[in-house]
Amino acid sequence: MSDMDRPELTDAPARKALGQHFLFDPSILHRAALAAGPVKDRVVIEVGPGPGGLTRALLDEGAGTVIAVETDPRFAEALTHWPAARDGRLIVVQKDARKVNFEKLVAEAGATRPAMIIANLPYNVGTPLLVGWLKAGDWRGEMALMFQKEVAERICAAPDTDHYGRLAVLAQSATRPHIAFTLPPGAFSPPPKVDSAVAVLEPLPAAERFQHIDLLEQITGAAFGQRRKMMRAALKPFAKKRGLKAAEWLQSVDIDPTARAETLTQDDFRRLAASLA
Repeated sequence: MSDMDRPELTDAPARKALGQHFLFDPSILHRAALAAGPVKDRVVIEVGPGPGGLTRALLDEGAGTVIAVETDPRFAEALTHWPAARDGRLIVVQKDARKVNFEKLVAEAGATRPAMIIANLPYNVGTPLLVGWLKAGDWRGEMALMFQKEVAERICAAPDTDHYGRLAVLAQSATRPHIAFTLPPGAFSPPPKVDSAVAVLEPLPAAERFQHIDLLEQITGAAFGQRRKMMRAALKPFAKKRGLKAAEWLQSVDIDPTARAETLTQDDFRRLAASLA
């Protein structure tokens, strides 16, 4: 992008109700843009572009098309006036991201490869968006997502560690996640109360991806919702609704009924979900 075409970032204050915390440091923004790999000629989805710092970095790095989903009309309107929006490289969607049909947007953008998702996610919608993207089909590719550091740690956690739980099991059923880098509160405007981190989620090969994430979501919700209980007790209400006895169900897939959720592996949870599929 030439200096003449380089747009100015929108000058408007963050709104607490929308969970907005903006990044302006160009070096951090370019690092985030490339955290999941090169974006050159790729279709990239960005949620919550705000003033446009990351959007500009993605365009600078050669993204073929950036689909910017922004619920705040102040920023959405400003982005439509960027040169990239006029020439079709930037598609602005003013809508709550939780109500967007991303697969349709990617198809309309003419993607020939899975779309990347790269975003400094608003704190109040990050987790539900991620769970939806984990369930996505082949249209969704690599993701690099900024979360509160604790959320990023929960996504990447291993069994029997403090942060391991439902989110780790779901994320690792479809992707191979890791934390690319962390940022202190002072990197943002306004500064949040906690550290942040970029989690990179690389899609698993099709043969390694679990196909029943909806079931996995239900089971992990029950198991980790009462994580201090043994699995036979934590899953008792869930199993009863399906005409099963929790202890017998667990034993049928070689899981100790007295185990606790945080000790179960990805394979353990997959066997439980697959047994109901």
